[in-house]
Amino acid sequence: MTKVLGNAAVFTLGCRLNQADSALICDRLKSDGWEIVRPEYSGRIDLLIINTCTVTAAASRKSRQAARRFRSKHQEACILVTGCSAEIENSAWSKEEAVDIILTNPEKKKINSLVKDFLQKKTISTGHTFSIDQPLEIFKEKVGGNFPFKSRAFLKVQEGCNNFCTYCIVPYARGPERSRDWDEVITDFKQFIENGFKEIVLTGVNICAYNDRGGTLNELIDTLCAIPGDFRIRLSSTEPHPNNMDLLKTMAENPKVCRFLHLSLQHGSDEILKAMGRKYTTVEFARFIKEARRLIPGIHLGTDVIVGFPGETEEHFEQEIEFVRKMNFSNIHIFTYSRREKTPAATMPDQVPGNIANERRLRLVKIAGTMKTDFVKSQLGKTLPVLFERKNKNAYFQGWSDNYINFICDDSAIKKHVITQVKAIEITDDNSIRGQVLSSDFPLE
Repeated sequence: MTKVLGNAAVFTLGCRLNQADSALICDRLKSDGWEIVRPEYSGRIDLLIINTCTVTAAASRKSRQAARRFRSKHQEACILVTGCSAEIENSAWSKEEAVDIILTNPEKKKINSLVKDFLQKKTISTGHTFSIDQPLEIFKEKVGGNFPFKSRAFLKVQEGCNNFCTYCIVPYARGPERSRDWDEVITDFKQFIENGFKEIVLTGVNICAYNDRGGTLNELIDTLCAIPGDFRIRLSSTEPHPNNMDLLKTMAENPKVCRFLHLSLQHGSDEILKAMGRKYTTVEFARFIKEARRLIPGIHLGTDVIVGFPGETEEHFEQEIEFVRKMNFSNIHIFTYSRREKTPAATMPDQVPGNIANERRLRLVKIAGTMKTDFVKSQLGKTLPVLFERKNKNAYFQGWSDNYINFICDDSAIKKHVITQVKAIEITDDNSIRGQVLSSDFPLE
């Protein structure tokens, strides 16, 4: 029997890729003898890992605040930070008294040995940091990931980005594009199915860039969908590009793929898109959206947009509003431009004052709220496959449809972690749908 080394918790900030990385960390720790507990666990935590984010200044700030909060609550714990903020802002973290160990993204793979080395050779005290320099390794993961408190699994298939958009820090934090070994992806996917997961999310910095020895994302999806079992596949954020039209055909031909796409628009003005270094025009983006709705009725189309990018005039912003309304998105993540050092946009002229950028953001928030409500209302009266995951504070079962609508239902016959046919009855104040269960059998084959 493996000796229990102590209680370990992983706190994750940021994207779904970070969630996949955290699952890999949990798997490595558990295999080494650590007992995985929730970050909010009230008992003793011996090792607390913070998987940080730095996509915006606010994300970096939240990462540091988390470290200080956990240090205050768990003074006896060894606190380790990793992830994109630890990668990009390593020197700042080295001055953070709440932290014991700092690991860059490539160092995550050696977390077990590095933690052991620290615990054996160092006295745990605030203010000491431990880090090593390590070249970028070939992207191969030998474990699928441990999701101890989740009902869906995140499968990392791709890492890194070659786009270098002028505002984005991610290529500096995650490195160049590389795809995960095809056979490893298939093996881990099958393991997730055997472990009872009903939804597997394919994740990466840009999953559309997946290509292992000629095997593309479309071919990977076809292969995964052919695996026997009652499950569904959800795609994480994808980069809009004219060459991605075939992805829509693949999704339409595979009923196991959720009717969901999150396409990062970033702006509705071609002039700003060019300044951002994006690889498409608004005309090309609109063509993709139109084809998605034609091939996949009821699809949830979400997006990211940025307001206040350097040089954005009121005219540019009005173009953004007009284009967003025309696209009629199901959901919008709205970000105020955040200046990140090392990126070209950080030194661009005509930086937009914060108060103006925030005012524009609030205008878009209202529009986004209306669009989300309209999409949810459009599904009323329809029967949708819902994966119920938990009970909420009112003791209602709560889950998500394949096209990413939050459902609540009060039915004693509901089974968690089973894809269930539910009729959409009425919309709630928070844009959820109150549903009526029709069947627990979902014909996926």
